[in-house]
Amino acid sequence: MHVILLSGGSGKRLWPLSNDIRSKQFIKLFKKSDDSYESMVQRVYRQITAVDADAQIIIATSKSQASAIKNQLGERVSVCVEPCRRDTFPAIALATAYLHDELGVDTNESVVVCPVDPYVDDTYYEAVKNLYKLSEQGNANLTLMGIEPTYPSEKYGYIIPRNIEKVSAVKEFKEKPDAETAKKYLSQHALWNAGIFAFRIGYMLDKAHSMIDFDDYRDLFNKYDAVTKISFDYAVAEKEPSIQVLRYNGDWKDVGTWNMMAEVMADKTKGKAVLDDTCENTNVVNELNIPILCMGCKDMIIAASGDGILISDKERSGYMKPYVEKIETEAMYAEKSWGTYTVIDVQPGSMTVKVSMNAGEHMSYHMHNCREEVWTVISGKGRAVVDGMEQILRVGDVITIAAGCKHMVEAITPLDIVEVQLGDEIDVTDKIKIPLE
Repeated sequence: MHVILLSGGSGKRLWPLSNDIRSKQFIKLFKKSDDSYESMVQRVYRQITAVDADAQIIIATSKSQASAIKNQLGERVSVCVEPCRRDTFPAIALATAYLHDELGVDTNESVVVCPVDPYVDDTYYEAVKNLYKLSEQGNANLTLMGIEPTYPSEKYGYIIPRNIEKVSAVKEFKEKPDAETAKKYLSQHALWNAGIFAFRIGYMLDKAHSMIDFDDYRDLFNKYDAVTKISFDYAVAEKEPSIQVLRYNGDWKDVGTWNMMAEVMADKTKGKAVLDDTCENTNVVNELNIPILCMGCKDMIIAASGDGILISDKERSGYMKPYVEKIETEAMYAEKSWGTYTVIDVQPGSMTVKVSMNAGEHMSYHMHNCREEVWTVISGKGRAVVDGMEQILRVGDVITIAAGCKHMVEAITPLDIVEVQLGDEIDVTDKIKIPLE
């Protein structure tokens, strides 16, 4: 089974744990059988491979999220990076071209497209596998999976089927309605449109070529910033006459808000948190190294990270996006392909960062034009290359890197470094990658 997982969005509704770099799918709030925590993307990968151990999974994502995917999934999946955001149709077209042109998947093969962030049980991915098989049968150009509604929601678009069979032709699509209109849709046996569909690769490439002038994957990648932004539903699904829907009636939760996330979190609290006996229906997620004490809190969500602190009534937490958009801060935590990066302190002319690297990983060889860096090794053992000169790093070692000096670090064991950046212009864009000779 070929699967394209769409991983995008900034996750502003799960602020302050999510940001443009760490979207909601990378926050580790779910527990595995061994009591360790996992993120949505790790959970989804585990569930897909439990249903189909040979599944070929492609994650379509932005440049800002590629490192987090590498950090959490390693080399187990292929990543198709969008040069910029252009909505779901261009992202799917690019990932499909990647499957065909870079990975050599035949045009007669089918592929399933799913969002990376639903909270579901394994029956969902059994249904996804059935969706894949339906597409292979070739009875329709496009096969959707619709979610059996549990209430007349105003948050989702609807698929109106022609009948109530397990698999039905699609009569029409409906935009997100008000509550009363949603009730009418439910009387027509409508399904929530959760953005899950399957098609043959050749079909999607033909659609892409009819709307975008490109030769192959690499040509499309190079032209991507000029591609029109358009959703897959508008570009393809709503115009396709040969379309069917598979009905899914298992558990499915869209955990895009704190209120919904609280329903599926493994624990009521994570991190340093104390709730007194009068607290009711309150969840706390604390990533700070200081305790949070809650007294008499009822129906609340409290979340704290280096990016900020949220204190909200659970129901109101779903309406936070416009307020978060007014908060302008740099991301204070990021997962990189080699480990994690945590901002400890920011002052005029300096920024202090804790760099934690995984054993065997290394940074790219690079330089900065506008800042000096001072590294202090606080745990572990590593290797540094500075302007071509190698040095073994041990606890207590201090290295000063002047502006314009080429450098990189490799972790021999798990390695922690405190990095002090000094300069009048400290900016994430001040980084030039250089091939290591």
